[in-house]
Amino acid sequence: MSRATPLPPPRSIWIVNPYDDIPGEGLPPQRAWSLARVLSGRGHDVTWWSATWSGRRKAIRRVPVGIREDEGFAVRLVAVRPYDRDISLARFASHRDFGRSFERLASEAIASGQLVRPDIIVAALPPLEGPEASVRLARRLDATLVVDLTDCWPETFERQLPGPKWLRNIVAPLLVRGMIRRRRDVLEAVDAISSVAQSLVDVALADTPAAATKPVHVCRFGAYPQGYPPPPRLNHHVPIPAAAAAGGSETAARDNADPRPIRCVFSGAIESGQDLDALIAAARQLSATGTPAVIHIAGTGAIDESLRRSAAAVGGSCRVHVHGLLDRPAHARLLADSDVGIVLGRPESPSVVPANACDYAAAGLAIVHSLPGELDQLLEAHRAGVRFTAGDPTSLAQAIAALAADRGRLLDTRHDARRLAEEEFDRERTYPRFAAWLEDVAG
Repeated sequence: MSRATPLPPPRSIWIVNPYDDIPGEGLPPQRAWSLARVLSGRGHDVTWWSATWSGRRKAIRRVPVGIREDEGFAVRLVAVRPYDRDISLARFASHRDFGRSFERLASEAIASGQLVRPDIIVAALPPLEGPEASVRLARRLDATLVVDLTDCWPETFERQLPGPKWLRNIVAPLLVRGMIRRRRDVLEAVDAISSVAQSLVDVALADTPAAATKPVHVCRFGAYPQGYPPPPRLNHHVPIPAAAAAGGSETAARDNADPRPIRCVFSGAIESGQDLDALIAAARQLSATGTPAVIHIAGTGAIDESLRRSAAAVGGSCRVHVHGLLDRPAHARLLADSDVGIVLGRPESPSVVPANACDYAAAGLAIVHSLPGELDQLLEAHRAGVRFTAGDPTSLAQAIAALAADRGRLLDTRHDARRLAEEEFDRERTYPRFAAWLEDVAG
């Protein structure tokens, strides 16, 4: 009888991530929370350093009482100034607060004996300030440092700059050049690199050839398929008609028109970079062609109010509902009750597998998307989605209408998306591998 592989000795591990939602905020677990759970479950002493300001909720956050007992890890908050807009000077000042205060608080906690020296530091990038402070701390404390690339930063910032294109072309290089240099300095100083997508590693290392030999691990955002019921096997959960059972095909029976509107959902940041204008325009086109559809939008952001006004003006056979930021149970119910998950992005958006695509697949939704690269390759290989042209509402409306008109194809695509989630996105499989890689990197 084979023996189970023994776990490595317990280590002190710090996760430096000010963006992700912490326990107690009522939102689905994200990357840092999932990793902290797995690491603590493997016997490590885990401390997650976050910020007092929630960038997603735009609200003050507090650590819930008893989090160590409930979750198995600790959360320490670093005081930062608030900000209301993601593209703003106030946000960059808040990042600066985080880097400076995190380094000071961590040094004081170790000097006073409140915390033990970390063996491993995992610092998310963005923002830049957390990894920069982590580089200095890791050098002083002799800790293994891993930078976790969660976005194509600062390239994403460059694409989201407001103003006319001619002005962005002048301003962006001046702002971004220094940020790319800072990222290069961080990547040259770290011991290893983790990422949510191989494409992010490729972009970062293209500017940092000196880091090309460092260990790399890709662990996608992922999701929990176990939290959702599987898609229905038959439309309406209705048995196959007798004619089909007597000799007709099951495919032909289930391809009969479904009178219900096709139920679509977009879950994510309500920001200009998500191309929500195209989604509203596509809804108008669906109404113009008489396609019964309901589009749900869940999230919050800078353009929330204008989006609500635009959604309210859509009439006809397609309706648009803007829900705001939903808590975990409501978010899970919305996805479980939907047919299609929509991934939006500008034509110049980075090639990644975004977190909402992982959630859609876990819930068994057909994925309608506009991103090239890794997501498109995965969905094509698993027949789990339909691609439309970014920025083209007609293309988006046609993709939704095609699925609405062929409910057999829709149901097949939903089941294929669920299988994709179980094979590629399941955090109960991927995050233990991430944790084991971190342990190996630390020796």
